[in-house]
Formats: sequence, structure tokens, C-alpha cells
Amino acid sequence: MKKEKEKIKKREVRKKRGREKRLGTKERPRLSVFRTRKHIYCQLIDDKEHKTLLSASDLELKEDKKMKKTERAFLVGQLIAKKAKEKGVKKIVFDKSGYKYHGVVLQLAKGAREGGLVF
Repeated sequence: MKKEKEKIKKREVRKKRGREKRLGTKERPRLSVFRTRKHIYCQLIDDKEHKTLLSASDLELKEDKKMKKTERAFLVGQLIAKKAKEKGVKKIVFDKSGYKYHGVVLQLAKGAREGGLVF
């Protein structure tokens, strides 16, 4: 249990360090990623006004439950890109929230890029 708490603390430090460099605006919001063992969530955030513009998660998908997490993350990336296009957002700042850029986070980014977001 102690090792797990230490791991979470280290991620929080990385998250805070990355947040200093990546601030979102209304024209170019920040795409923030959060993942758990079962699900993946993402939000488009305007840091100037402290508002969440859009959000998406794999809970919204009506796809087969037997899909791999990486496949679901790719679809979530496409979903957030579709929602962003409807709101008129094309460019974003990607915030991986201290996670490594591989696996689920990488697939979410690929899905967002394929959906038309530029970052």
C-alpha cells in the first residue's frame, strides 16, 4: 500500500510540473487525460476562466464491452475530437497529467489527431 501511495505522489509531482508549462485558453484549450484501471476520461479545459468546455469518457461509448482498453481510448480520442469540432475548436494543448506517453494515453492522442485536432 505504501508503494502505491508513493507512486501516486510522484505522478502528482510530474502532473504539477507539466501543468506549469501547458495552460489552455478558449482558442486553444488543454486536453487533460485521466485514467483508472478500468476507464479513461478526458476534458477540454480553459485555464484562464477555470471552466471545462467538453468532456468524454469510455463510459459514453456504446461499443462492445469486450474491447481492449487501448481500442476504447482511441475511440474516446475520436469522440472528443468530434465534440470539439462541433464547438469550433481545432487546436489544443495536450496534457498527459503525469502519465507515460504510451498505451492508453498514446491511443487517446492518436484518436484525437485522427479526429482532426492539432497539437
